[in-house]
Amino acid sequence: MLVKNEIWGHIPLLHISTDNMNENTPVVIFLHGFMSAKEHNLHYAYQLVNKGVRVLLPDAKLHGDRSEGLTETRMNLHFWDIVLNSIHEVEQLYKELKNKQLIANNKIGVAGTSMGAIVTSGCLKLYDWIQTAAICMGGPGFIKLGAYQLQQMAKNGIKFPMSEQEVQKTNELLAKYDISLTPEQFAGRPVFFWHGEHDKTVPFNDTYNFYLTLRAYYDENPSNLKFITDKHAGHTVTREGMLAATDWLAQHLA
Repeated sequence: MLVKNEIWGHIPLLHISTDNMNENTPVVIFLHGFMSAKEHNLHYAYQLVNKGVRVLLPDAKLHGDRSEGLTETRMNLHFWDIVLNSIHEVEQLYKELKNKQLIANNKIGVAGTSMGAIVTSGCLKLYDWIQTAAICMGGPGFIKLGAYQLQQMAKNGIKFPMSEQEVQKTNELLAKYDISLTPEQFAGRPVFFWHGEHDKTVPFNDTYNFYLTLRAYYDENPSNLKFITDKHAGHTVTREGMLAATDWLAQHLA
């Protein structure tokens, strides 16, 4: 197994593969969570590469090798900017895969945990070249999640420096990436969800209720949609969840 620290364009990433992989090898772009970094998801890459999948682990803006040393409170103010920036950088990585002749087919998946799963949801709205996805602890409803975050900040005594007009403007921007507003854009693609019922960071109920709505769009192929619930977990993916997510991605890219 080869783990290479590379920079594609301006994006630092880990490129994990084996010597016998080529342009016909499927690829997964795997996105890390808030306040995390690319190397913290190497266990996902290990599982996927052993199943014959090339993996890219990029650092998000202000994270990992791109850190500017901001506190978590300051980082929270940049959360949605980071998310939207990552959505566009996924497309840049896809173009680089093409330019580097590392993918000659459409066998490409996008996945992530927490913030990375939120990014994955936005990518599904914008990019029809994504063949499959895994959303672990992510909220596809950007506007709902943004409102929840503001409520939590207020509850914790954190003053968010945005007027009502600015919040409304932000919501108008988020609507362009919020696939919960246009669930038909899942287009029957194989999508896997994992979420802990005790998650206080990304509310379980919002994601699960969206999944229940989404099932109506999978009548022709219900096996392409899966939601695994962990009744005991909070905002941490269990080993079982990690294995299920990587199995799903490898199976649907085979």
